[in-house]
Amino acid sequence: MPHAGPAAMFRIDPAFESTSLTLGELPLCHVRLQADARFPWIVLIPRVTGAREIEDLPPGDRARLMDEILLAGTAVRAVGDALGRPVEKLNVGALGNVTPQLHVHVVGRRADDPAWPGPVWGFGAAQAYAEADQAAALVMARAALEIRI
Repeated sequence: MPHAGPAAMFRIDPAFESTSLTLGELPLCHVRLQADARFPWIVLIPRVTGAREIEDLPPGDRARLMDEILLAGTAVRAVGDALGRPVEKLNVGALGNVTPQLHVHVVGRRADDPAWPGPVWGFGAAQAYAEADQAAALVMARAALEIRI
């Protein structure tokens, strides 16, 4: 599947805008911080029009996605550290059951988090970040991702 072309042609599903905050852009993905203070959580959205599955990406983009997932894991760990809740385990998932646009969740987990050991998806209601925590999470994630705004 070819790239979307000019960046102006790429659009994220509106569902992401109501549940997450923009972190910036990596070579392949638009990157967002999930707006749920219970979990350090980043969402990667490859800028490939019409992609619903990882198999829809060209081979080079699949490899790039894996690199960006690893980088997002570093950022999730940085967010956990900034919030005083170091990440013990990374969960990575590309579900797409609710929002079909290809996206990958990278979630930091701890044995004492409210959903442990089950999945975070569909567990309770998201909790808004306190203003200072949100600011710290955005700064730390962008620094780890080397995204400049």
